[in-house]
Amino acid sequence: MNDDLGFDPENPLRRLLARVVAETRETGGTTGCPALSERVLEAMAAVPRHRFVPAAQRDWAYADMPLPIGRGQTISQPFIVALMTELLELEPDAVVLEIGTGSGYQTAVLARLARWVYSVERIPELAETAADRLRELGYGNVTIRAADGGQGWEEHAPFDAVIVTAAAADIPPALVRHLKPGGRLVVPVGPAGHTQDLRLLRKDAQGMVHGRSVLPVVFVPLVRDGE
Repeated sequence: MNDDLGFDPENPLRRLLARVVAETRETGGTTGCPALSERVLEAMAAVPRHRFVPAAQRDWAYADMPLPIGRGQTISQPFIVALMTELLELEPDAVVLEIGTGSGYQTAVLARLARWVYSVERIPELAETAADRLRELGYGNVTIRAADGGQGWEEHAPFDAVIVTAAAADIPPALVRHLKPGGRLVVPVGPAGHTQDLRLLRKDAQGMVHGRSVLPVVFVPLVRDGE
């Protein structure tokens, strides 16, 4: 896989990572995650964010902020990408379901850490563009389809982890059902246009689900069929 920016400590990606590390530490008392693992840091360092934003936004590609990518969607803030990824506690053999491919940035980070990523995007144009981009960058362990993400992906369930990158009014039951015992689900929950609650859910060995709030966040809404 390509790393366009290398590991020069003066490059903008490395400066961004320093900010992400600092913000993780600053919010650790709230999130329960005061530090990022080496694997997550390496994945974040290896993904060239400027390849996942529109040309008009390139000057802001390495700012720690969300950016518009068209069709009313955004590429998430790098700190949030890192935090949500860390909360999944991915092992190298993990199979992950991502709901909300968007530009493919979060997908690329996940693909660096997991054996396979299945990603669902409601907007066909974004799904196609993200798939092409990830293919160009050498990510061969990603499968993307255009569909209603709230339905999960039955054919490949159950998953070791599920991540939702858009805010759901309520957690779709299919996503919980498709989670393996021992698996983790990270999802922002709340109304569109307002602060939402980033939640971490764990399914125990008996299939019981336990959850907690992580951090207030603001995401674009999860678009479902018929909406």
